[in-house]
Amino acid sequence: MSDLGPLDHDPYVVLDPRFADAVVPGGRVERLWTGGMWSEGPAWFDDGRYLVWSDIPNNRMLRWDEADGRLTTYRQPSASANGNTVDREGRLVTCSHDMRQVTRTEKDGRLTVLASHFDGKRFNSPNDVVVKSDGTIWFTDPSYGVGAASYDGQRELAGCHVYRADPTTGQVSQVTDDMVMPNGLAFSLDERLLYVVDTGSTLLPDGPNHIRRFNVHPDGSLSGGDVFAENAAKRFDGLRLDSQHRLWCAAEDGAHVYAADGTLIGKIRLPERAANLTFGGKDGGTLLLTATTSLYRVPVNARAVISRPASARPVSARPVNAGRP
Repeated sequence: MSDLGPLDHDPYVVLDPRFADAVVPGGRVERLWTGGMWSEGPAWFDDGRYLVWSDIPNNRMLRWDEADGRLTTYRQPSASANGNTVDREGRLVTCSHDMRQVTRTEKDGRLTVLASHFDGKRFNSPNDVVVKSDGTIWFTDPSYGVGAASYDGQRELAGCHVYRADPTTGQVSQVTDDMVMPNGLAFSLDERLLYVVDTGSTLLPDGPNHIRRFNVHPDGSLSGGDVFAENAAKRFDGLRLDSQHRLWCAAEDGAHVYAADGTLIGKIRLPERAANLTFGGKDGGTLLLTATTSLYRVPVNARAVISRPASARPVSARPVNAGRP
């Protein structure tokens, strides 16, 4: 297609010398795929060198293989899958709007439900997810899927919160109580901090759109929650940290990059609004971004916080009944 390939502009915007090391001289943004309605939840599989992501309104998940550039359907229907991540054993963990659950795709393609209820009530519409090194699953549950997905649209939980699920015990704990629309989330390198985006401005005219920073305690509870960064354009979304403690966040014009002290130090420019991002590629130095209709990549001198072991070999999902249980 004529709209695929490198874009003719310098994607890097250096606002602070601390971002200069992340720039690749002569690097360009490349559009790898287009044709989505709202692209979200990129998850990179190191060993297989492929990316899986969600096209939410089209009720599908797609796969892009780096080795040959091949694009295939990973799962359809996808139960309006949104955020995705990969656990320490190379298994895909997914937030589902329609199923109102967080699931794990096993290596034989079966789906395991990791979290579906809290206090006997169904979640609103799990949005984004991250796996801590102890195996616990942390996810956000705003109400964006209510009325938009194929389920009945009846809310059972009064608020929108961040939750922690222990896949060993099955216990689900609510860890926040003062967020409007929790969205993207990511741990710091030492996992002592949790960064969470609140996109409450999409619900309330004077609502928040900022990144908050919480202290993580050994028992899984949180404290603090100070505002780490604000976005005047009200368009924060998914986020990741790199090995140099820089925080990369999807925004209205691409990716915004923050130093550990909350200073906006640089940007990666895209021609459309970015929803989420992750690091990947053969050497880990590729930023992969899901942005509205398309999938993009851009070379960066940055690496992911954690690399999964090469022995964790993911597999493609086999067709499953991904509708309501």
